Amino acid sequence: MGGGAWRARAERRSMTTGRAGVLLRRPEQARTAFLELFFDLVFVLAFFQLSQELLKHLSWTGAIQTIVLLFAVLHLWFATTRLLDAFDPRHPLVQLLIMPIMFGTIVLTAAAPEAFGRRGLIFAVAYLTIRLVGLALAVYFLKGSKAQRSAIRILFWVGLSAPMWIVGALLPAPARVPLWMAATVMEYVALALGFPTPKLGRHGARRIEVVTSEEHFAERYQQFFIIALGEPILVTGLAFSDSEFGALRSAATLAAFATTALLWRIYIHRAGALLADAMVASRRPLRVGVLTTYAHAIMVAAVVAIAVGDELVILHPSGHPEPAKAAVMLGGPALFLTGRAIFEYAVFGRVSLPRVLGASALVALVPAMWPVPPLGVAATATLVLAGVAVADGLRTRRLPSEPPSPPR
Repeated sequence: MGGGAWRARAERRSMTTGRAGVLLRRPEQARTAFLELFFDLVFVLAFFQLSQELLKHLSWTGAIQTIVLLFAVLHLWFATTRLLDAFDPRHPLVQLLIMPIMFGTIVLTAAAPEAFGRRGLIFAVAYLTIRLVGLALAVYFLKGSKAQRSAIRILFWVGLSAPMWIVGALLPAPARVPLWMAATVMEYVALALGFPTPKLGRHGARRIEVVTSEEHFAERYQQFFIIALGEPILVTGLAFSDSEFGALRSAATLAAFATTALLWRIYIHRAGALLADAMVASRRPLRVGVLTTYAHAIMVAAVVAIAVGDELVILHPSGHPEPAKAAVMLGGPALFLTGRAIFEYAVFGRVSLPRVLGASALVALVPAMWPVPPLGVAATATLVLAGVAVADGLRTRRLPSEPPSPPR
């Protein structure tokens, strides 16, 4: 009788594992699939909407509201990408399940401009529906897989934040901001703590349960940052096409493009290319993954701010200088260098001096740039980023081969 019960349990476990095994990604499927790239396209619209809202409400209040919405949007990408890493994107069922997430993200993005107004409840419900339903389905289909524990942990923490989203949506905007900010920050803090959950505990520091391949993890973050860079490219092209092709606007467009190109160059320099190796070499790959997530959230926020600055300078290159314009034009690149410094620390366990000096100089220059026309402010930001890129090139000549050495 005992043997029969054991065999029955073994058969059930085998059936469960078999069901999950059909949907799970195998190590040899580490390359990014077309489904994942297709999923990323939704966020081009999201970044454009958020940058346009910040442009309309260029103030501390507008900046804080944009950050709250952006962090929520980034949650969708980070969480969906982590779980999609566990599934085989070529399986028809997996492809079918991603489509509602994409459509829900479009609805959420459409509601974003009025998220702190009359469409707050639509935004909150769309966000929670995507997160909770998507995670619940992942828990079901990952039954028998190690990745199921990760999905349950995230589901638990999203459930904890859900009341803040709903209550915040029902309250006026001044009360909505702190509640939604707390809801978004909660999950980033939980990520750093390993998503501690009753009975399941937390993620082990020496493993990442969802990651099938370090190479795929690194590739997805690199691709996402490139998608984010599409936002300033899009804004630059649209702003230039809507204006006269005069000398000042042409110079502003050149400065905007040069800034975007420098963001790409600084990003890919060493750390951007060695993330996978750093995760393999690290004794605590979860820490590298957490730092990488934080760094990319900061860098993407910086890119959105930089896109706003690009549109400002192209439309009004010699316009009346304002403190808010100088702050966003210099603050965006400073924020990018800060995020890039965190990324560098995740891979090498140190931060190079040019990034610190560049970010510090940009922040220090904000008051001095208040009386300067927008084109002069944009050119200053471009020159600082160029200095960081040149310093990176000089370091590469001195140290042509530097293996990753992530923090212990």
